[in-house]
Amino acid sequence: MVGNNSYARTHHDYPASDLITGCGNKFRAVTDGEVLAVTTVDKWKASVNDGATRGGLSISILGDDGVRYYGSHLEKISAGVTVGARVTAGQTIGRTGDTGDASACHLHFGISPPCAKSGDWWNQRGTVYPWPYLDAWKAGKNKSPVAAVKKWKAENGCPTKPTTFG
Repeated sequence: MVGNNSYARTHHDYPASDLITGCGNKFRAVTDGEVLAVTTVDKWKASVNDGATRGGLSISILGDDGVRYYGSHLEKISAGVTVGARVTAGQTIGRTGDTGDASACHLHFGISPPCAKSGDWWNQRGTVYPWPYLDAWKAGKNKSPVAAVKKWKAENGCPTKPTTFG
């Protein structure tokens, strides 16, 4: 992500990272890969509180490393970022925002196995904490989540329904 930002090493009730930043900052692909899912319409309604719509505008990418990377609460999806499109590391794929169930501008970032590839929002939103990789990438180091994602999947399979509310 381009712009001033910060993130915590915790998240409410499942592994993910919220990168706190201003609206409109560039969200860039963290790796080369294929776009698995794109949500271009914000369908979130607090009165319904549906986990499937909580992320607002979002993008899910299957990295060439076999890991799924997810970003949500975007204000805009870049032109050409559609299901099946190829993206390259560093390519701007969207702009940060506060869509969905967001109370402030930020990027919700999740890392998970591809499981169903789309439609499994409870896995897509994050199964492995991203902060160790964010720390490494910020320091200019190449650290991969592949082993952690494989370990998580070996231990948990691919849940077919939400395992936590958040």
